[in-house]
Amino acid sequence: MNRSDSKGGDKRASGRQGGTFRKKSYARGNAPIKKKSDSQQSAPKVQKDSGLIRLNKYVANSGVCSRRDADIYITAGNITVNGKPITEMGYKVKLADEVRFDGRLLNPEKKEYVLLNKPKDFVTTTRDEHGRRSAVGLISKASKSTLNPVGKLNKDTTGLLLFTNDGELTKRLNSPKNGLRKIYHIELNKPLRSADLKKIQEGVLVDDKVVKVADVSFVDNAPKNQVGMEILSTRNDIVRRIFKALEYEVVKMDRVVYASLTKKDLPRGHWRYLTEQEVINLGMIK
Repeated sequence: MNRSDSKGGDKRASGRQGGTFRKKSYARGNAPIKKKSDSQQSAPKVQKDSGLIRLNKYVANSGVCSRRDADIYITAGNITVNGKPITEMGYKVKLADEVRFDGRLLNPEKKEYVLLNKPKDFVTTTRDEHGRRSAVGLISKASKSTLNPVGKLNKDTTGLLLFTNDGELTKRLNSPKNGLRKIYHIELNKPLRSADLKKIQEGVLVDDKVVKVADVSFVDNAPKNQVGMEILSTRNDIVRRIFKALEYEVVKMDRVVYASLTKKDLPRGHWRYLTEQEVINLGMIK
């Protein structure tokens, strides 16, 4: 599916890629270098092991610092590999090695964050035994890494869905303790009575428990069957359960706000990368 190049969401590749090799030239008095005799031949270069990665790159990819700063920390002895301090520049490690920075275990995979405006009729599981279309396929071009959805959205629910390979952040965002803010635009099968709106504001009994929402109100300049609701619950089905308890059916449900993220400049079915500031804001959620 398409990527949205909204402001702050653009990600451009960098580096000295795509260059061409310079042809040999003996102009301006440059003579060809004579081949060394067998006695002068240096030892053959060892072929690069594709399973190895430079330690400074490993540290930088983990997100703790830049590669230049990683060199400083390595020479200072802040980095250990399999329990041993490594100060050698250019040292290479295996992905399976245990690398720590001041005792903190590092993950060499670069952390990536992708926000999708999910369309209807897409499940949020990575694999579906019934062969239904997965939202994961919509962001397949966003990264070579495996990005997993943070939480779930019902197949019929549209709107914001975050994908990342940052396991630590995913765990925090999915924790019931964090009170993560989510706002939904809901369309019901019939107009919502003012009395029932008040019941939702005061709390509705669902599964023998009183469920309260952060806020609920009618949508401005819209029919009375359209409601805006803010919840802090991590249960993706709680909104439908609330209205079902009051004998309403949710016809459409669109997540328009997730934490500090909004749908601004992100059309349905498109995705974008989070900005650095957005990642920082999410990282502040405990």
